[in-house]
Amino acid sequence: MITIKKYAAIDIGSNAMRLLVANIVEEKGKETRFSKSALVRLPIRLGQDAFTIGDISEDNIDRMVDAMSAYKLLMKVHKVERYVALATSAMREATNGNEVIAIIKEKAGIDIQIIDGKTEAAIIASTDLHYLLKTEKTYLYVDVGGGSTEFSLFSDSQMIASKSFKIGTVRLLNQMVNDLVWQEIEKWIKTYTNEFENVTLIGSGGNINKLFKMSGKQQDKPLSYSYVSKRYLFLNSLTYEQRVYELGLNTDRADVIVLATKIYLNAMKWSGAKQMFVPKIGLSDGIIKAMYAGKI
Repeated sequence: MITIKKYAAIDIGSNAMRLLVANIVEEKGKETRFSKSALVRLPIRLGQDAFTIGDISEDNIDRMVDAMSAYKLLMKVHKVERYVALATSAMREATNGNEVIAIIKEKAGIDIQIIDGKTEAAIIASTDLHYLLKTEKTYLYVDVGGGSTEFSLFSDSQMIASKSFKIGTVRLLNQMVNDLVWQEIEKWIKTYTNEFENVTLIGSGGNINKLFKMSGKQQDKPLSYSYVSKRYLFLNSLTYEQRVYELGLNTDRADVIVLATKIYLNAMKWSGAKQMFVPKIGLSDGIIKAMYAGKI
């Protein structure tokens, strides 16, 4: 006899916001299974507001209200039992972040919580990585978002260190990341990976998922440093229009995928990683797992 629950996670990022509806299948004596029922992504680039003018614009507040109203209706149709909505870097830094949350609560009936980078990294790390992390190997987990990037180092299935840096695709797009930030990341990675041999990267985020899909590899196969390096050079050689027309990239992906790839490539170089696994996980997946475990 199985029991099926439906949970939903809303991830309000700097580049896009996502609604993930997940089935949680329980059967006595067996491991609980999580499967995606629906995923809706909306490219409302909040970071463009928060990182340049300091607050969320009236236009994007209206778009957020519409998006959250639609998400609420979709959750009703899917008969979702419970949801959690979390906002990250852009909403953290917007001067009117709390005001926006209050407006959405009033007009769309959705409760939103703003989380810090450390909490974000911890939730992401709670995702389904056991098939990789339950080994004696060392992994550097890198999650690139629009406003921040989370780095977590695991060895012997234990987290050694974790840190969130204010570097992301939207910040890079607006030339808001100076050399000092890159130097801090390089120092952090080298400091914590120096004692380990054969570090492997685990990459998460919409851009690396797209890059992996373009590789044509099977999900359990890694990308090599050589492949990531060559794809970076190739993508960087194309214009924005060419990435949209010739590669078929979404308009909100075509301008940031090169910037994200640069972060992953540098992380591989500074950690000495020759391979990167790209499991289909992210903050929304972590929210579902954390809800089920009673952590949020």
